[in-house]
Amino acid sequence: MRISIVRCLALGALCAFAPNASADLCKYVDDMGNVTYSNSPVKNARKSTCFEAPPVPQPPPAQKQPESPSNRSAPSQQATIPAPSGGLPNVDPATQRRRDDSRRRILEDELAAEERALAEARKALSEGEATRLGSERNYQRYLDRIQGLRDRVAQHERNVGAIRQELSNLR
Repeated sequence: MRISIVRCLALGALCAFAPNASADLCKYVDDMGNVTYSNSPVKNARKSTCFEAPPVPQPPPAQKQPESPSNRSAPSQQATIPAPSGGLPNVDPATQRRRDDSRRRILEDELAAEERALAEARKALSEGEATRLGSERNYQRYLDRIQGLRDRVAQHERNVGAIRQELSNLR
């Protein structure tokens, strides 16, 4: 009983000081040069870049202006954007548009690079299926080599799909 309480306390302390998890889409590259896009860490791969959400600005402290006759008759010159239901302020449309355009441009560049890699992987697969190497007297070696090529094609197809999904989520 005492050991389980100590374990629970230790686990609670570890969880309290653990870094926050992030749901950002990141690009991971492994030692073979394979690129994977994921929102969770990829084993045996290093993080190359992430597409992070912009920081949310802190709302200014609420200040009420005393109403004067001039304030009541003239509309406010400053455009205010109502806060969403979560209480966080919105970003003005021009800033958001610039952020979205920048993110879209980055994703489109990554999509083009990933589509080129997919085309190369498909070409390597078709060439690999057409030839059988001399060291592959055992048919299983041929199948293993081809399966590796198929896995690379499938990985690039998943990456292209993930990037297209992310692009479709942009406003």
